[in-house]
Amino acid sequence: MHSPLLLTKHGRIGNRLCIVIGMRHRCYPATPSPARPAMARTPFAERLPPQAYFVASATFHYLGPAFAALLFRYVDPLGVAWLRIATAAVVFACWRKPWSCLRRANVTDRWVMVALGVSLALMNACFYLAIARLPLATVGAIEFLGPIALAAIGVRSRRNVVALILAVMGVYLLTEVRFSGAPLGYVFAFANGLLFVLYVILAHRVATVGAGGIDRLAASMLMAFVAVMPLGLSDALPALHRPTLLLAGIGVGLCSSVIPYVTDQLAMARLPRASFALMLALLPATAAIIGFLVLRQIPKPIEVVAIALIIVAIAAHRPQRT
Repeated sequence: MHSPLLLTKHGRIGNRLCIVIGMRHRCYPATPSPARPAMARTPFAERLPPQAYFVASATFHYLGPAFAALLFRYVDPLGVAWLRIATAAVVFACWRKPWSCLRRANVTDRWVMVALGVSLALMNACFYLAIARLPLATVGAIEFLGPIALAAIGVRSRRNVVALILAVMGVYLLTEVRFSGAPLGYVFAFANGLLFVLYVILAHRVATVGAGGIDRLAASMLMAFVAVMPLGLSDALPALHRPTLLLAGIGVGLCSSVIPYVTDQLAMARLPRASFALMLALLPATAAIIGFLVLRQIPKPIEVVAIALIIVAIAAHRPQRT
């Protein structure tokens, strides 16, 4: 004699597990199933290596002077600096609404943003006043002296010492510094170099203290616009009445202040300050590569060797673990 067929079903009623066997059913307290961890989705911006952001910054850093060359014939250097900072301030104001960041910040953060803004205004003004009197390579080499000092302070291993030496050798061979020209040009060049060090220190602090580094950068750019207003507004007036010059000024602002400073923030947020300072050695090499690709300026053999030294130095350097 065969046993009757038992139909077995189970289900949940509320928070109880019910099992039905044949015509009978019983309910038991259900043990909660372990929650599945949500799939962590890393933002695309964080998946890219910080070195990629620095390369983007270096590339756009040298597209800006191409627009500035057009403006120098019609607009004085301080006017070009005003157009550059004004464009960046308008873009950041429409994009990030920086006044809300200023409202939420504490007193210390506000002073840091003010200091960064003033240093940006004075740095850009000194840079254009210098390259109006001296070759760009000379100004770039003087500008690099400060980051070399920052990189040297952050050296913690023999490997990084070798990387620092290779970078210095590469920049020296690439720039071929010649101390000739107007003495006032060197005053502005060294002032620009000191302000560039201050920018690296303050911008790195803005990038690494909590979230919202780009918002704090936007607030700093508003401060820069206020600081540069009395310096360059009168010199920039001729460009405001000529659409071609105004578009060139907007191009300078986008290529020299918006894209590079944003990518700097994305790189600084994940790199120690000394590592970022050493990577600045890539700037002269990037200029030579852009000159070859865009302007068909074929580098000399010594320049190829210099670029190779800088690339090896960047590849050999290892950021310190924090």
